[in-house]
Amino acid sequence: MSNVSAKELQQQEMSQQEEVKKPKDGADILVQALHDQGVDIIFGYPGGAVLQIYDAMYRNPIRHILTRHEQGAIHAAEGYARVTNKPGVIIATSGPGATNLVTGIADAMIDSLPLVIFTGQVATSVIGTDAFQEADIMGITTPITKHNYQVQDVRDIPRIVQEAFHIANTGRKGPVVIDFPKNVSQTLFTEGDMPETPEEIYLPGYQPNCKPNFLQIQKAIQALTLAKKPLVLAGAGVLFAEAQEELTEFVEKYKLPIINTLLGLGSIHGSHELFYGMAGMHGTVTANDAITKCDLLINIGARFDDRLTGNLATFAPNATIVHIDIDPAEIGKNVPTDIPIVADAKEALNALLKKDFEGPDTSAWIDYLNAQDREFPLWYDEDPHEIMPQQALKAIHRITNGDAIVTTDVGQHQMFAAQYYGLNNSHSWVTSGGLGTMGFGFPAAIGAQFAKPDKKVISICGDAGFQMTAQELSLLKEFNLPVKIVILNNSCLGMVRQWQETFYEERYSSSLMPIQPDFVKLADAYGIKGYLIEKPEELEDTLTEAILSDEPVLIDLRIKQLTSVYPMVAPGKGLHEMIGVKKL
Repeated sequence: MSNVSAKELQQQEMSQQEEVKKPKDGADILVQALHDQGVDIIFGYPGGAVLQIYDAMYRNPIRHILTRHEQGAIHAAEGYARVTNKPGVIIATSGPGATNLVTGIADAMIDSLPLVIFTGQVATSVIGTDAFQEADIMGITTPITKHNYQVQDVRDIPRIVQEAFHIANTGRKGPVVIDFPKNVSQTLFTEGDMPETPEEIYLPGYQPNCKPNFLQIQKAIQALTLAKKPLVLAGAGVLFAEAQEELTEFVEKYKLPIINTLLGLGSIHGSHELFYGMAGMHGTVTANDAITKCDLLINIGARFDDRLTGNLATFAPNATIVHIDIDPAEIGKNVPTDIPIVADAKEALNALLKKDFEGPDTSAWIDYLNAQDREFPLWYDEDPHEIMPQQALKAIHRITNGDAIVTTDVGQHQMFAAQYYGLNNSHSWVTSGGLGTMGFGFPAAIGAQFAKPDKKVISICGDAGFQMTAQELSLLKEFNLPVKIVILNNSCLGMVRQWQETFYEERYSSSLMPIQPDFVKLADAYGIKGYLIEKPEELEDTLTEAILSDEPVLIDLRIKQLTSVYPMVAPGKGLHEMIGVKKL
C-alpha cells in the first residue's frame, strides 16, 4: 500500500504540469535533438557564446568530456568516429574556440571521418561587426566540410541536427559544422510551441548512390576472368562500409592477392595468406611490385593519393583499372579508370559475390608474389646498444597479439607501426593519413578508449608530436582511462631528419631537439605511472608490464636517432624505384 497521500500526489502532479509549461530555449531543443540522434558523448570546451548550451546539458544531462584544448577535443572525436564508424560530436565556443577546430575539421574531411561540430557564434544582431570573439566560421570551413549550417531560426534546430548527422554519416563520410548564434540558443519556447523533428529527411540535392550499376559489375567480372595477374587494393572505404567479411570472402573465393592503403589497414587480417602488406611510399616491396606488374587492379574504397601512387606515369602501367568508390569525384581524378563503379564497397562486393563465374588461375602469380615476399621482406639492422623502433613495434605486437586498437601520430613512428603492427581486427587502426596532422595520435586514443572501454588502446607517438597535445594527460587521470602511451623518443623530428639526410646532404636544419622534457616526470605530474626504457635488454619485460597493466601509463622509449624508414619511394619516383631495399 502506498504511503504517498492524495495531497502529495496532487502537489507532484501540479509540479509536473508547471515543468511542462516552463519555457524552454533553443539550447534545450539542441540538447534534445542530440539525445534523439543517440549521441552518448560530446567532446568540447565551453566559452561565452555556448554557455546557454552547456547549461542545457547540465539540466538535461548528456556526457561531456572537457578536453584541455579544442584541438584535443576534435582529435578525440575523430578517434571515437574511427573505431565506432558513427559520428563524433564536438562543441566549442565562438572565435578562437571555433578556429582551434579547423585543423581537425580538415583532417576529418580528407580522411572521410563523420563528425558533427557545433560552434558558438556571436548574436545575429552583431554578426559582421567584428564583435568580441567573432569569426566567420562558415567562410573558414566551407572548403573543408561536407556541409555547414548557421542556425538563424530556432525552429530549424531539430531539422538541421537531423540533416547534419545524416550528411556526416552517409555517402562519403565527413564533417558537418553547425554554427550557433548566442541569441538563438537563448530564444524561449513553451512546450506547445516547441519544434519537432521532421519524420523524413528531405535533401533533394544530396542523394548519394550506394548500389552499383549492373553493367559495370558485369564489365568488372569479365575483366577478372581474363586477367592473369589480378590485384585487389583495399582502402578505408571498405571499413566505412563494414565490408571486411565480404572483402575477405571475395579474395578467398577467387584467390586474389590483396594489398592495403595506409588507411585501409585492418580491412583484412594482417596475417592472411593472400595479404602482401601496405602499398605506397613506405609500402612493402611486394605490394609495390604487384601494382607495377599486375594486369588488373581492382581498387575498392581508396582514392589513389600521391603517397600511394608515386609517379603517376609509371603507376600500374600494364593494368586495367577497376575503381569502386562511393564518391564519383574520386574516380578518374588521379588515375585514368577503365571500369568505374560508383557504389558503397559492401554493395559492390555483394554484387560481385552474387555472380557465379569462373575466376582466373592465379597460382603462378601468387607463387611469384610469395617468392618476392621471401626475398624482399621488411628489414632492419639490430643494434646491441640501442633500441630500434622496428624492434619495439614487433614487441608491442607480440605482447598484444595484434588485438589492440593502435593510434599514431605522424612521422617515422607512424610508418613503422603501419609496417610492423599487423592488425587482426577492423576499426583498430587510427591514424591521420591525408592531412598528416601532428598532435593527432594521443587525443585520438582518448576518443577510442571512451568508445571502446574494454579494448586495449595503445597510442604510438613521436616525442615531438606528443608535445603538441600532451595537456590531454589530464583526461587519463580524471577518467582513469587505461591508454598506453608509447613515445618513440629519438629527440628529433624523425621524418624531417630522414628527408634532410637523404635529400639535403645531412643538413639537419631545425629538426634535432636536444632539449626534451623528462616524460616520466611529466606523467607523474599528472598522477600517471611512467616508464623509461633505454636499453634493448629492458624492452620486452618493461613493455609487457606496462602494456598489460589496467591503468594509464606513459612509456618513454628511447630509440636510435639516426634510423630511417625503409623501403621508401622518393618524391617524383615510381613504385618500382624504391630505395632502402634489401634482398635476403
